[in-house]
Amino acid sequence: MESLAVGVLFLLALGWVIFRIYKGFCNPADCCSGCSGCMDNTRKHLSCGRGNEHKMLATVFFMLVSLAVAGPVFAEVSDAQVQALIEQNQALTARLQKVEAELSKMKKEKSEPSAEVVSGANAGEETLTPVMALAEAVELHGLLEAEAFSRRSYNNVDESDITLATMELGMDVKIHEFVKGHVLLLWEEDDTEPVDLDEGYITIGNTEKFPVFMNVGKMYVPFGVFESNMIQDSLTLELAETRESAVQIGFETLGFYGSVFAYNGDVKEESDGEDDTINSLGLNIGYKFEADEMGLDISTGYVSNMADSDTLSDAVSESVSGELDSLVGGAYASLVANYGSFGLIGEYVSATSDFEDGEFDFREQGARPAAWNLEGSYAFDLMGTETTFALGYQGTREAVGLELPRHRYLAGLKFGIFKYTTLGFEYLHDKDYSEKDGGTDEDADQFTTQLAIEF
Repeated sequence: MESLAVGVLFLLALGWVIFRIYKGFCNPADCCSGCSGCMDNTRKHLSCGRGNEHKMLATVFFMLVSLAVAGPVFAEVSDAQVQALIEQNQALTARLQKVEAELSKMKKEKSEPSAEVVSGANAGEETLTPVMALAEAVELHGLLEAEAFSRRSYNNVDESDITLATMELGMDVKIHEFVKGHVLLLWEEDDTEPVDLDEGYITIGNTEKFPVFMNVGKMYVPFGVFESNMIQDSLTLELAETRESAVQIGFETLGFYGSVFAYNGDVKEESDGEDDTINSLGLNIGYKFEADEMGLDISTGYVSNMADSDTLSDAVSESVSGELDSLVGGAYASLVANYGSFGLIGEYVSATSDFEDGEFDFREQGARPAAWNLEGSYAFDLMGTETTFALGYQGTREAVGLELPRHRYLAGLKFGIFKYTTLGFEYLHDKDYSEKDGGTDEDADQFTTQLAIEF
């Protein structure tokens, strides 16, 4: 800045000097007007011309000297300004790059889900924010079944109705890698009204990482498989399904699976008296195999108190108030297989000993009830719709006291009309026990249409 001021002052001084020099130049007209004669004028003109030439040369010389002196000053000023501009440009560029980096970081943080790292049970464990953790941990599932049926009973009485047969809403919650919770609510028209807590248990274990697991809570104990392609529940399920608050310890490895379980059954022995203790034990074991076009699931099991099944316990409670001389065990065997489009289901379940007379009778003596189910199915594509056709035969033995048929023949057809949505049709023909066995020896027929969604 000091060099710039010096240069400006020097130029002003140079301009003033040049002005004064040119102001002093002789004007020939003025000379002529000031001369008294031509000869004198001629001499004066010559004298003025020489004076002007001298002044011009002096002016040019003075300008050259001035430029020589001022040139470095202006060169210094120009270089300083250029250097200043370069430095300012570099500073602005660096600032712009910093701002762009900050904006890019902000956009990235906004587009990506944020995760909050908090202290877990173990050092270094990461837990997502509560909302994200809840969304990842909770899985909802449900079932709705609306049915319309027409039935003719053993007594030739016609019935028909439209019902919401089943409503299920379940939730599985993953609390930890090795801890899960399961809850299932059930509503069945004219049966479980209002809504019933059908299942609710805690699972400790993860068979994908360790073969052993434990379930504790209200559950259907693993006695029987009850697989079926039909709308109606199988007769094996009607006889043996058991829901209790229990503890189950099991394993799954290399296709093999099994478990042991225990619970405090509603049906007890008379010798228990006022005691109310865990009195029922059971176990199951099986093998499951799946390939590209083939699948196999075979299992068997035993329970020490089959009288505690949901159906038998009601019958026993009516006859002997739920107290038996001794507990009656039960066993089952099940096979579920498929090859390509063909499927096969076979299951048999039976008491392993007779009830005492008067506890649960058949032909006026203690019964040994049993049930079975045999089904064959074929899956195919019908005009772009997944379709399954199934035929089945079911039956019972010494189970007239449960109002179950002696024989049942079924045919079913199901269409996957939309995603998670099926439309099914079923026809069944029941044959009752003979009159000497305590039945009517009559036939009954039923046709059912079902619209169901499962998610």
